Amino acid sequence: NKKKQKMSILEKVVILDAGAQYGKVIDRRVRELNVDCDLLPISTDPEKLKGYKGIIISGGPQSVYDNNAPKYNPEIFELNIPIFGICYGMQLVNQYFGGSVVKKERREDGQFVVDINTNSPIFAGLGPKETVLLTHGDSVDKVANGFSVIAMSDSIISGIENSEKRIFAVQFHPEVDLTVNGKKMISNFLFGVCGCSGSFTINSREEVAIAEIKSIVGSKKVLLLVSGGVDSSVCAALLNKALGANQIICVHVDHGFMRKDESKNVKISLENIGVPLHVLNVAEVFANSTTTIDGKETAKLKDTTSPEEKRKIIGDTFMRITEQFVKEKGLSSDDVFLAQGTLRPDLIESASELVSSYATVIKTHHNDTTLVRLLRSEGKIVEPLKDYHKDEVRALGEKLGLPQAMVWRQPFPGPGLSIRIICTEAPYITENFDQINQKLSEILSKDSIKGTLLPVRTVGVQGDDRSYKYIAALSCDSAPNWSVLFEHAKKIPRDFHDINRTVFVFGKSIESPIKEITKTYLRENEISLLQEADDIVNQIFRANNLTRSLSQAPVVLIPIGFGVEGGRSIGIRPFITNDFMTGSPARPGKDIPEVVLEEMVEKLIKIKGISRVMLDMTPKPPATTEWE
Repeated sequence: NKKKQKMSILEKVVILDAGAQYGKVIDRRVRELNVDCDLLPISTDPEKLKGYKGIIISGGPQSVYDNNAPKYNPEIFELNIPIFGICYGMQLVNQYFGGSVVKKERREDGQFVVDINTNSPIFAGLGPKETVLLTHGDSVDKVANGFSVIAMSDSIISGIENSEKRIFAVQFHPEVDLTVNGKKMISNFLFGVCGCSGSFTINSREEVAIAEIKSIVGSKKVLLLVSGGVDSSVCAALLNKALGANQIICVHVDHGFMRKDESKNVKISLENIGVPLHVLNVAEVFANSTTTIDGKETAKLKDTTSPEEKRKIIGDTFMRITEQFVKEKGLSSDDVFLAQGTLRPDLIESASELVSSYATVIKTHHNDTTLVRLLRSEGKIVEPLKDYHKDEVRALGEKLGLPQAMVWRQPFPGPGLSIRIICTEAPYITENFDQINQKLSEILSKDSIKGTLLPVRTVGVQGDDRSYKYIAALSCDSAPNWSVLFEHAKKIPRDFHDINRTVFVFGKSIESPIKEITKTYLRENEISLLQEADDIVNQIFRANNLTRSLSQAPVVLIPIGFGVEGGRSIGIRPFITNDFMTGSPARPGKDIPEVVLEEMVEKLIKIKGISRVMLDMTPKPPATTEWE
């Protein structure tokens, strides 16, 4: 037994987390290659690392020369264990061994083609050029003594190695889908450098999850807020199998931001698999709710325009309604656990301490609010899916016997359509608005494309940090050349640091700068508009069998009428991803038939109050999947 235990330790690698948004994706990639691993803070005592076969140092949002850079013990570099540094990890390696890292004038955000040295063990079996994802402002300047350059992005160093010390590092992210052969690079490190055997087999996720539910809950009741999406539905099925229907209380909260007929369909779907469901119609309660942030009361939900306030109010109102429901049922809150279908990417993007103490908040999840964290710290939260990614949840759902229609539903956020309505009271216009517009127009004019900023902001992720920046709107009078448009969509956020999202606006080209907005709140008219548009888009996708090939397709209400008083626009964000941490926009003519898109635009523009329709063409990063 001792021999077996020792062997299992030796077959493990460790990921030292410096705050990367993709830290758990590295973990998943390693496990996909049948190698066991742990994800630990970069501050971990080197003594605790001595049993590992290899060390991977993740990316992170800080600069290595900042005062707030993650603390680490430099002895990690003297353990004689192979090291693979990624992004921030490469800069840390270079700095420790005497090289320099500087902030360059040019950022790299997005996909780039890099030149690689195929003689490096990390790049074994690859060609001389590779497409990779780069997200950084700092770069290696002087290479550390004993290290050689193994990858270049034009004039910027993208990879270094010291083969004698078995230390390798890359500036890009091999763990994400946008680095085309990234998994092969990680495989080369694990098997070619570390000498792993690939013999690790993960125990049945279903058994592990059920065992965890039973051990935490015991004989007490469990309350689950069910949205009807894949995550909460799989969680409900797991709870039902682990505990039985008598021990679980499933509640669907209709907060007023559901899709058209969504609440009715959720009830039917879950009761068909033996899960009884209570439906609470509390739209009016949510609309008039407030919460407290940093000691200050927010405006009512129906009056606020702040994306963070919207999520916080909805999250805290969920909790208050849950507590009220428990009391009305005569249950003691001490005897009830709260179950959630929270996934690992949710926690990473909320910078939860369960994953990393350094990760920057990209978005605040409604089910990871301060109140939820307090319940979690008291051991009153059950999250059996917290180590799962979306594709793994779908596989588990199929294993549990859930219907295909439910398992393959596209993700829908807990706060519902509330975060797909861009609320604002005034146009967002900075001092350099006209200057950016002029430069944008000059760059696009050679391809007969018009370009303008839209006076609103959407959320993005650039260099592991959150950004709230402009949207660039492209238009033309001729038939759209999608290849050219998507190439511009990739380049614009790289060249314009004030832009993190690029859209194509259907219809006539936009001749003048857009500087006006339509005041927009979470009110009945706006919600109805988006429900109708969302229903049209999803009906067309279902009719053309596109719901499985498209990972997600948010439909967004945008407070811009393009010269029509009181008008608003609809944005469509069809998106393709495997890991839901990075991904690519769906392309017309390739991922979506152009005739399908034309039908969609034609029907959407007929909705009273809708002036224009636009297609989001931005990869993630720099733009997040959702606009808020």
